[in-house]
Amino acid sequence: MRTWQVERRKRTRHLIELGGLIVKARIVELTGYDRATIYGALLWMAGKLQSDQGEHARELWIAKGKQAFESEPATHKRTDRSVPAVRR
Repeated sequence: MRTWQVERRKRTRHLIELGGLIVKARIVELTGYDRATIYGALLWMAGKLQSDQGEHARELWIAKGKQAFESEPATHKRTDRSVPAVRR
């Protein structure tokens, strides 16, 4: 397989995983799949992370995310979700 194909597959997997998180957090359901609302919320998050409160927000969101992952049953073999999967 060519290098560009490997990189494209990695990028595709990454995008699918990120989309899965949006669905898992029920963002799609709660916004009625309103892309403008979802994009606006993501822009708000980016602004928050770039502000003087960014580190505090990041710490809160990490703790909340870890707690949510730990409270749900594992559905995949790989349970450490803090590190992206590496395809071999």
